[in-house]
Amino acid sequence: MGLRRITPSELPSGRRDPVDADTLAAAARIVGDVRDGGEAALRGYAERFGDIAVGAPLVFGPDLLAAARDALPATDRALLERTADRIRAFATSQRNAIQEIDVAVPGGRAGHTVSPVDRAGCYAPGGRFPLPSSVLMTAVTARAAGVAEVIVASPRPTQVTLAAAAIAGVDALVPLGGAHTIAALAYGCGAIPAVDVIVGPGNRWVTAAKQLIVGRTGIDMLAGPSELVVLADDSADPETIAADLLGQAEHDPDARPILVTPSVALADAVDAALERQLAILPTADTARPACAGGFTVLCASLDEAVAVCDQIAPEHLEVITRDADAIAKRLRHYGGLFIGGGSAEVLGDYGVGPNHVLPTGSTARFTGGLSVLHFLRVRTWLRMEEGDAAQAVARDAAQLARLEGLEGHARSAERRVRR
Repeated sequence: MGLRRITPSELPSGRRDPVDADTLAAAARIVGDVRDGGEAALRGYAERFGDIAVGAPLVFGPDLLAAARDALPATDRALLERTADRIRAFATSQRNAIQEIDVAVPGGRAGHTVSPVDRAGCYAPGGRFPLPSSVLMTAVTARAAGVAEVIVASPRPTQVTLAAAAIAGVDALVPLGGAHTIAALAYGCGAIPAVDVIVGPGNRWVTAAKQLIVGRTGIDMLAGPSELVVLADDSADPETIAADLLGQAEHDPDARPILVTPSVALADAVDAALERQLAILPTADTARPACAGGFTVLCASLDEAVAVCDQIAPEHLEVITRDADAIAKRLRHYGGLFIGGGSAEVLGDYGVGPNHVLPTGSTARFTGGLSVLHFLRVRTWLRMEEGDAAQAVARDAAQLARLEGLEGHARSAERRVRR
């Protein structure tokens, strides 16, 4: 099975609405029901959609999570702990790079403080595949930012998912998914407290609900189907490229595997490798339709290939060329960049350090991936002192206020001017 081939002029727009209108309207009804109906409404949706059995608990506490961790085979527990340590180390470095400031301004001093939100909700998908890696990516990063209370939501969690929550230091896990769960986190529902920010990837129902609660609760992004662009020249290994594209394609039938190359010979070889590897891939039923939705962009040169990648602004971008470092420096728009043939996107998925929750649908043109910044507030302060400089600033403020027709502002400023 080969990828559909197009030219740069045929490149479809990468910008897509995060959710369709019908899903958004249906999600709005669910969110409204949970907001107004509380725990009874949440339980009704959870039982109807098969999240939990009738009468089952809506919240798992830390003791249950710790028991799942302790019952995990030692090798699996050690794997999760190593992965958490790597994510934590990178996120802690991010946090340490964000400093408070205290600087002189005319007539006084000003600055900003950096502080975490009190409570975060972290969503980890659990539909087609359980994703304990997303539990670690979101919850460990929240803890590294200094968040005091972290709640994970994940539908039908496996033992490994519960164990990952314990290893991440989660306070509680909500074994539910979908729009009703996002609503519960945003508004609070029974034993589920309202959170200050909700992060993490999810399906269209999760994304729609996140869009609906923006303004009441902070979010990280509105993520759509996953994407991988491989920018490669004729020095690249086609079998490796095919494996990377299939690793992305098996996420979801709507995932988009894309090859951008100036080499027809490489494109031919990648197509042949895709067919060989699909024939023996256990998840081929998911990956094959994703490949059908993907494509290869044949470019006249590497310069044109770079421009195409910037136009796509993909979630994940691999650079597998002769001088990958030089090409990487020219790229401007991507969620996560993977430089050189050894830097597989899957290594980013599974916790080398940088976060795997990344912007999709060309939103990398204006936002980045999940980081400690999503859990932090940068707040400014001002302290004015007596003196000529402070007087001059107050007079300027009064004058500017009158230019805007706001006499009350002007008089407030003038209260600080000596007579």
